[in-house]
Amino acid sequence: MIRLLYAVFFITSLGACQSGGKQEGYKVQEVALAPAPPAQSSMDEAVAVDAIKMPPPVEDKTIEKKIIKEGSIAFETNDLKATRKIITDSLKKHGGYVAEETETNNNGADRKEYTLSVRIPAQNFEKFLSTVSASADRIESKNITVKDVTTEFIDVTTRLNNQKLLENRYKELLQKSTRMSDILEVENKLNEIRTNIETTQGQLNYLNKQIAYSSLNITFFTETPIKGTDGNGFGYRFKSALSESVELLQSIFFGLITSWPVVLIVIVLWFLFRRWRRKRRVANS
Repeated sequence: MIRLLYAVFFITSLGACQSGGKQEGYKVQEVALAPAPPAQSSMDEAVAVDAIKMPPPVEDKTIEKKIIKEGSIAFETNDLKATRKIITDSLKKHGGYVAEETETNNNGADRKEYTLSVRIPAQNFEKFLSTVSASADRIESKNITVKDVTTEFIDVTTRLNNQKLLENRYKELLQKSTRMSDILEVENKLNEIRTNIETTQGQLNYLNKQIAYSSLNITFFTETPIKGTDGNGFGYRFKSALSESVELLQSIFFGLITSWPVVLIVIVLWFLFRRWRRKRRVANS
């Protein structure tokens, strides 16, 4: 009976030890488990603000050439008013306009001239230039330049499109942002992008205007003598002599003003000399 009790106690103790060992092993296994990753914010889940990748610019191979034409022409004509009317009428006919006008009258050289800075639609530039050249009696100078700005036009257009696409991406990102710091960061980027868009759009508008309207500076002049004289007549010679007389009087006047100390000394010496001669005459008499 005693042996039976010892056997039961031994089996019970052995079972308890085995059970305790299993629980201890389970605890160790729990401690070894890796912790769960922390939850990410909406900004972290989204693409980083400065890491937004834009698609590479695609150059349009079918775009037509963009050309800027500029030029200048100077010529002599016998009738300034008639020539100006021909130019302005032709300019109006071809859809152009006068951007600036200057009139110069050089009486000394009997030369009078007009300078017109005009803008003309590019497609009508050659026709207008032919009309201007035909109105000249003698062409003094003529210079026409043609500049191909196709590459520059494509570059500006591509930059503008990419900026607009980037703006849309940031707007989408702004809608997904929940934290105030993320919202402020995205809004700052949007303001920067909008400034770049306005600048690039201004460059594109100026480039389009230069392409659409060509520039031409026109100078026409006359060097004929004053009307009513041929350069050798009485009127012309009388005017020349009168002009030279006035210039001579002016030279004498300003010469006297410049040399007034010398003139003053001469006057004083002359006065003293007369006084000395008068005293000498009185003494001799």
